[in-house]
Amino acid sequence: MRSICIINQKGGVGKTTTAVSIAAGLAKEGKTVLLVDTDPQGNVTHSLQMNCRFDLYHFITGKCSHLDCITTLGTNLDVLPSTETLTKLNTELAKQKNPEHVVKERFSSIRNYDYLIFDCAPSLGLLNQNIMLFANEAIIPVSTTYLSLTGLTYMEEAIKEINEHFKHTLQISHIVPTLHDKRNRTNRQMLSKLQEDHGKLVTEPIRINAKLAEAPASGKSIFTYDKNSRGAKDYGALVQTIMKGEEVKKTNVPISARVQQMMADVEMED
Repeated sequence: MRSICIINQKGGVGKTTTAVSIAAGLAKEGKTVLLVDTDPQGNVTHSLQMNCRFDLYHFITGKCSHLDCITTLGTNLDVLPSTETLTKLNTELAKQKNPEHVVKERFSSIRNYDYLIFDCAPSLGLLNQNIMLFANEAIIPVSTTYLSLTGLTYMEEAIKEINEHFKHTLQISHIVPTLHDKRNRTNRQMLSKLQEDHGKLVTEPIRINAKLAEAPASGKSIFTYDKNSRGAKDYGALVQTIMKGEEVKKTNVPISARVQQMMADVEMED
């Protein structure tokens, strides 16, 4: 199971649009996905027009199981929503003996998905630290503006510090240029700067597209709202890029494990 946090401490860079589009796109490709809304504003919950009795707050604080909170939105796609009750969670977490590991403890029992996608609030608070300590990948949406690139630097430093302090291995798997207008000179310059500094981590840009802004009002993902739009095509390409990571993980099996498997295969043949 791949656990991915969609995160950037800077707001307004398209995190929720990216999280919803990735989750819906992976589900469309046959992957089982749990999309987790970790923002007290409940942007995912509002974008998909969900009504829920229990939410992430109730699950993390042990008031119910994840099965009580999850809403199935379609084939292969479940959502664990959030509401304003999540604003109380940082206080609840701070009371725990090991506050940074509460999310890890609660989510470690969830194994029946190919992907867990966390839509994170624009913050480096205790909840986001928890999520980063559980996730094994980070995807960072970055609008192609100067200030957004500065936010990326802070995000990279935060991930490095968390990894070093807690001996964790969270990796930035993709940096996604968002809200990109190729007609804008600053946008073009910032995209070139991103590509120069971060190389293959930078995906193809998500072009600015009115349909992406309209989709949440209909309670649909971009693929359902307008599958022929530029937004659907760009996020579809991003989903394909993410899925290629599955093959990379398969080929990165340690040599010792490969040898053990070969030995087991020989024994079975005998």
